[in-house]
Amino acid sequence: MELDDHAEDLASDLGVDKEEVKDDLQNLVEYSVPVDEAKQSLRRKYGDGQSGGGGTPSAKDIADIDPDESNVTVTGVVLTAGERSIRYQGDDHVIVEGRLADESGVIDYTAWEDFGLEPGETITAGNAGVREWDGEPELNLGESTSLSFDAESLDVPYEVGGDAQLADLRTGDRAVSIEVDVLECERRTIDGRDGETEILSGVFGDESGRLPFTNWDPAPEIEDGGPVRIENAYVQEFRGVPEVNVSEFSTVAALDREIDVGSDTQTMAVGEAVRTGGIYDVEVVGNLLAVRDGSGLIQRCPECYRVIQKGQCRTHGDVDGIDDLRVKAILDDGTGTVTVVLDDELTERVYGGTLEDALEQAREAMDQAVVADRIRERIVGREYRVRGHLSVDEYGANLDAETFEESDDDPAARATAFLEVVDA
Repeated sequence: MELDDHAEDLASDLGVDKEEVKDDLQNLVEYSVPVDEAKQSLRRKYGDGQSGGGGTPSAKDIADIDPDESNVTVTGVVLTAGERSIRYQGDDHVIVEGRLADESGVIDYTAWEDFGLEPGETITAGNAGVREWDGEPELNLGESTSLSFDAESLDVPYEVGGDAQLADLRTGDRAVSIEVDVLECERRTIDGRDGETEILSGVFGDESGRLPFTNWDPAPEIEDGGPVRIENAYVQEFRGVPEVNVSEFSTVAALDREIDVGSDTQTMAVGEAVRTGGIYDVEVVGNLLAVRDGSGLIQRCPECYRVIQKGQCRTHGDVDGIDDLRVKAILDDGTGTVTVVLDDELTERVYGGTLEDALEQAREAMDQAVVADRIRERIVGREYRVRGHLSVDEYGANLDAETFEESDDDPAARATAFLEVVDA
């Protein structure tokens, strides 16, 4: 059924103007609210008793809220509250996001109205909408929600505020506060939603690890580098790993203390690492089984730097390619496999020569495949310890290597440890 038909049926049932219902329905659907849930929400808005008896929904513990429910009443403590701007129906709209907790559990929420939410306050939200987000329930607090502030504070076993370390952050986290060191930072111009936009991007580090970041409203404290405290950041997925996003609503301040950025990283079995869905900084050890096609001497587009085939870029068409070196290799440790990608510097090391050496070898042989063949001879069949950024998508797992070293582990000791895990 088309959206227009849904709107016509609703307008007929509710006795209201079809165009008004259609606008409301389209707004909800464009925010990824399922059509059936959106229709129930509009029935509640316009006072149709079919939506659940016509009264205020019964109170529920947070742990008992199910994504299939349409609306609930819940009492909880606001753990975090942070503003963010989104593009909604072509206009910028400021929402408040965060987490709400009671004695039973925690739930994310989005407030579409300015309720004046502050961390630490105890609230009761009546007729709060429920939607499913990333497989979990989320509360939507909107114009149909009745919200009150309770004088008596609710005691919950959760810390108020969004302080977190980088290793604890997950895609979808909102209103988080972090204290980090700016390890890398560059100013870039991108094609944003309002045209060309200058942003900062780079890498944050703390005692627990490292994560990439994007600063959408360049803050001098970040661009200057050094330790900073950031409040009201949010986390989105970028290239398969969590990325810290610092917006115009975030607060950034320089710190007067040093941050001891951890130099160690997690060492994980390949299968375990792949099951996480993506890690920015991880180390794996395994046997290199093969060097894939598209390795060795390659050409890249001068505009977007993507690898091209026969002078053709899938975005920019016919281009004069830039010569480069790359390796894509299959690493296996018995628990899983991952494609390890080596950049030009690491590829020069395993090749044993520079880009100019590779070009000369290809010219002499009249075949650029000889470069990849030489790399295969040098690395296939050996065991390597690889550290880098792991991303996982529908095409498989890729590890962009920062370090690529032949392992000096004792094979017998590793085999014994592996058998102990299998037998456990």
